[in-house]
Amino acid sequence: MSAPRLKVVLTRRLPDAVETRMRELFDAELNLSDRPMDRAALEAAVQRADVLVPTITDTIDAALIAAAGDQLKMIANFGAGVDHIDIDAAVGRGLIVTNTPGVLTEDTADLTMALILAVSRRIVEGAQVVAEGRFEGWSPTWMTGRKLWGKRLGIVGMGRIGQALARRAKAFGMQVHYHNRKPVPAMIAEELGATYWDDLDQMLARMDLISLNCPATRETHHLLSAERLARLQPHAILINTARGELIDEAALSDAVARRAIAGVGLDVYEHEPAIHPGLLGHANVVLLPHLGSATLEARQDMGDRVIANIQTFHNGHRPPDRVIPAML
Repeated sequence: MSAPRLKVVLTRRLPDAVETRMRELFDAELNLSDRPMDRAALEAAVQRADVLVPTITDTIDAALIAAAGDQLKMIANFGAGVDHIDIDAAVGRGLIVTNTPGVLTEDTADLTMALILAVSRRIVEGAQVVAEGRFEGWSPTWMTGRKLWGKRLGIVGMGRIGQALARRAKAFGMQVHYHNRKPVPAMIAEELGATYWDDLDQMLARMDLISLNCPATRETHHLLSAERLARLQPHAILINTARGELIDEAALSDAVARRAIAGVGLDVYEHEPAIHPGLLGHANVVLLPHLGSATLEARQDMGDRVIANIQTFHNGHRPPDRVIPAML
């Protein structure tokens, strides 16, 4: 007699091929409405699931983990970031937590570079002019932006995505600088031509562009506070494709209103999906709806990693993408 299949509960709709494979391998419960589960639904899910597959839209805190049934053994996150999961509480309960690192690196770096270009060259603003029928022909002084060649880019967080962005920036002739908990290996720094700053404040004050590419942790909450935003040069451009909590959005809105910053490009928000109203309606602020990993290839690869982690665990082995507190 075959062993019962794992009960796997998906909190959001995933790519069709991923869901189909989930159904083939496990007793998978799908969310066909693709609406985020409310608290009651999440509590019910952890009472019946052997494996929960959440996304960034779910808050998996200590109280929810404490309310889980004894049958819950694993939280297989669909996504690389795990700041929405209380890892300490999960590990303390004996749960395995996994994520999907690496598969969205190039896509997020692409989008970060796209925002850099969009803000610097006023691409969204220009496209809107054409769409609204206001284009009256070329002019030598109209719609001028800033070139990227020779500009200093300060990358905050030199992990996989930060390094992928640095390679793109180098190809555009930019000077790469970075702040990280520790310097990257010398071979990588040499390849990227990257200058390390151990003092974030000093780096911020000297850059033409800043890109946030670090995880959201207790230490990085409001990393760009009002005080740090004030260190940016008035011609600086700020890009964030990491986590919204890294920026004090109210302080950023104030800086935009005072024209203390030249431009902003955001793909993530402090209270997502809500956006601070002070950031809306500015030509020099480009806002995207969290598209960092939004490619068909990345989402499929993320699903494949989730399945591999669950299957490896079910086979009695250590999942390849296990997350433990020491990693954070």
